[in-house]
Amino acid sequence: MRLKATILQGEGEQIDFKNKISNENKIAKTLVAFANNKGGKLLIGVADDGHIIGVKNEDEERYILERAAYRYCKPAIEIRFDETFVDDKLVLIAEIPESDLKPHYALGEDGKWWVYIRVKDKSILAGKVVVDVLKRHTDTEGVLITYTDKEKQLLTFLHENDRALLIDICKHLKLSRRKTQRLLVNMILAGIVKVSTTKEAEFYMPAAI
Repeated sequence: MRLKATILQGEGEQIDFKNKISNENKIAKTLVAFANNKGGKLLIGVADDGHIIGVKNEDEERYILERAAYRYCKPAIEIRFDETFVDDKLVLIAEIPESDLKPHYALGEDGKWWVYIRVKDKSILAGKVVVDVLKRHTDTEGVLITYTDKEKQLLTFLHENDRALLIDICKHLKLSRRKTQRLLVNMILAGIVKVSTTKEAEFYMPAAI
């Protein structure tokens, strides 16, 4: 069975396992992370280690997911549901397509709205630069890069450093944080620079690396 093969591969950028859905705040992070990335599927009734537990009450699971998608995600997220039996146990599949309305925000337990993205098998809080890239992902005008001294300095610095932090780039370019972020956003959208997000920070590097 195809789903069983997917489960055996483990969690990843577009697959997440859940025993059950019980917390709207927490699941909202995963929903927006998928929507802000390439989309993904939640497999409910599957433990983190891939053990198939099965869903006892699929209606309750759907209700919590839809509540999270509409009340704890902004803009609201549409979920496609499917059900299948694996080893005689019901697995509920919640598919979240990649969104055209990026960025999506999840309501945190602190009452604030935060943007999350999917990195490998984790839903990670996005930094300001990534949020701005998501906001402009549908720009129809494109990005025109004129290579001023700052752009040249930035690329040289990134080539000399495997992974550069925003604070180090600001210091090297002698620019404010806001101006440096704007420069990075334009160069990421132009495909010249790429960003790597971790739980600790965002790192920048030439896109060719």
